[in-house]
Amino acid sequence: MNNATIAVCIYLVSILISVISQILLKVSANKTYSSPIREYLNPHVICAYGMFFLSTILTMLALKYVPLSAAPVLESLSYILVAVLGYLVLKERFNKKKLLGMAVILIGVAIFNLKL
Repeated sequence: MNNATIAVCIYLVSILISVISQILLKVSANKTYSSPIREYLNPHVICAYGMFFLSTILTMLALKYVPLSAAPVLESLSYILVAVLGYLVLKERFNKKKLLGMAVILIGVAIFNLKL
């Protein structure tokens, strides 16, 4: 594997980490806490922000080799991953607009990859 392929894999892992941290924040937001300080200083929130930091570092490392034209296309996959994990973890439902939006994103990613 060349550097660009490895960097794309690192970038995708970074996106996955970011999505998981978003789900953790949503789980935390759905709970009630005894004090306002506990809303922000609890294991879910602390872990989520640590994961955001890790995701940022991985993204910076990956963007040394990932073409900048590909980064937004790959990043758009996070919307699909958030919806899927929201369905699996948070029991959120898909509606027609969400499904249509995910289809448009997937079509856009496919079209972008055809020109590569």
